[in-house]
Amino acid sequence: MNKKAIFPGTFDPFTIGHQSLVDRALNLFDEIVIAIGVNETKKNYFSLDKRIEMIRDLFKEDKRISVEKYDCLTVDFAQQVGADFILRGVRTVGDFEYEKTIADMNRKISGVETYVLFTEPELTHISSTIVRELLRYGHDISDLVPKGLKID
Repeated sequence: MNKKAIFPGTFDPFTIGHQSLVDRALNLFDEIVIAIGVNETKKNYFSLDKRIEMIRDLFKEDKRISVEKYDCLTVDFAQQVGADFILRGVRTVGDFEYEKTIADMNRKISGVETYVLFTEPELTHISSTIVRELLRYGHDISDLVPKGLKID
């Protein structure tokens, strides 16, 4: 049986925290779809196409990882791509409470299970929001994004 998960988010941009979760989750799943949600209400730094391109390029050597966009409920997308699992990362207690509520609802309406991985302690301060803010003000983000992520 092929264990397939989706890892949903906006990934604007994809950080070393995201990369850590994907790398660790490859020990749990045979395949991971990095699912970039379309959210018209969010003001993104990078276009949707640019985010897809950057992440696909980053993982181009690993056939277990694919990158797709979606604009529906996350559980509906999981079912569309044949994934029985959702992968989520938790940095804080607040994240945990939010993710638990969503995971409970997703399981109730679809049967799709959520796997939660805790962020490695040395990465808990990293978020896409902070990285975007640093980018806007011209700061170096090279220690916050994966080596090889082409931000240009």
